[in-house]
Amino acid sequence: MRSIEKAISDRMQKSSTNGQGERNVLILGIGNLLMGDEGVGVHFIHALFEQKIEISQADIIDGGVGGFALMGYFDDYEHIIFIDATMDGKTPGSISLIEPKFASDFPQALSAHDFGLKDMIESLYLLGKMPNLYLFTVTIPSILPMSLELSSEVQNSIPELIKKVSTLIAQISNSHS
Repeated sequence: MRSIEKAISDRMQKSSTNGQGERNVLILGIGNLLMGDEGVGVHFIHALFEQKIEISQADIIDGGVGGFALMGYFDDYEHIIFIDATMDGKTPGSISLIEPKFASDFPQALSAHDFGLKDMIESLYLLGKMPNLYLFTVTIPSILPMSLELSSEVQNSIPELIKKVSTLIAQISNSHS
């Protein structure tokens, strides 16, 4: 396990046992760190950790390239917020939010691992284990194999993405009060 994932896991265990009650929101960063901007979801999760941003109502997970290995998390949460890259032709760094109900609701231009994520969502629907899904996409200009760096446009979108995710979680929490 990479050290940042271990630290995130340790922080989650510590904060989930502090008497605040059950968390019903999962923030799931999706992406491949070895493909430049395509890894924006994982970079987002790492930014939360590195900036010591606490979102008390949610757990956070580095979901890597997604797929069926993530299905186990869907039983434990009422709301799942995905962060992922898309090549949708918008200005690089643009942030969009959709609330997909089915795999077909995901953008056609979702990045390199879209089939695994879409197939996982379709399987969950068939199994009747569908939480409320929210997908924040960040427009990327291209995929750069063997690059760990984000482009400046995508990197500069992360603070705004943090605000948007925090606002959504507050709205979710207020609707359950």
